[in-house]
Amino acid sequence: MDEWINYNRFDRQKWHSFFPNDKVTLSQENLDDIRSLNDKISIDDVKEVYLPLIKLIQLKYLNYIQWQLQKMTFLHQFGQRIPYIIGIAGSVAVGKSTTARLLQILLRRLLPDRRIALMTTDGFLFPNAELKKRGILERKGFPESYDMEALLAFLNSAKAGAEELRVPIYSHQSYDVMKHQRQLIDRPDILIVEGINTLQLPRNQRLYVSDFFDMALYVDAKAKLAEQWYLERFGMLLDTAFTDPTNYYYPLSHRDREHAFNIARDVWNRVDLPNLQQYILPTRNRADVILHKTDNHFIDRVYLRK
Repeated sequence: MDEWINYNRFDRQKWHSFFPNDKVTLSQENLDDIRSLNDKISIDDVKEVYLPLIKLIQLKYLNYIQWQLQKMTFLHQFGQRIPYIIGIAGSVAVGKSTTARLLQILLRRLLPDRRIALMTTDGFLFPNAELKKRGILERKGFPESYDMEALLAFLNSAKAGAEELRVPIYSHQSYDVMKHQRQLIDRPDILIVEGINTLQLPRNQRLYVSDFFDMALYVDAKAKLAEQWYLERFGMLLDTAFTDPTNYYYPLSHRDREHAFNIARDVWNRVDLPNLQQYILPTRNRADVILHKTDNHFIDRVYLRK
């Protein structure tokens, strides 16, 4: 079966033509501040890819708001704030975080009277101590390493209009969940949820995380490119960890560079690549929009579900 049969495919030029607005209020410096360590993003990316995407999100959001108002009027229920939730998935190192942060900034500028919140599902990983206890520390990132019940409970509460929800925070510096810190999610109008597992089906569950999403995005790239970007990011992490003993990568940063990269390649081949092939990539067809990347993080195609 053709996996793309349910999608319209557009090259970059055609996608830009749907909303050829080149007015960008961001600078390259702004973009550099939000991009992930080894990601690349330009003003042209904003003009040609993200502004049309933001316009599409705005159209879907306005339809959502209209439906919520009609439903509340019909049911004689007023004043409840039910967030519009956008999910962003994709491989490790593919640039999900950059996309999420950029969407948040652009939506805040487009809808200044709305609350736009962003969270990552990394905080719902089990702490390292729990992963060790379960004997799955080496499978960190696989579905069983996440507290999916807690993530589903959070999304269920968000969609029920709950106020002041608190989300666990994951530290990429210590490579662990931070015990006593939480991110406050306070009655957002739009909530962006980013993570490798956002479109997955939890084990022994009949409910997808994506069932709570009003729009789902997938950032796509070939596995070899994702591996290249993963290794580039690893090298940058070694550079930044060299003088920080509290950093997870500090011990590796003081070892032979080639030895450190051999360890990183091994982790990719044993953990990240199988996770991508078995659990992440198969969720791509649940996305409403797929941003396809090629060399240098260049988005060359956009797929839109029919």
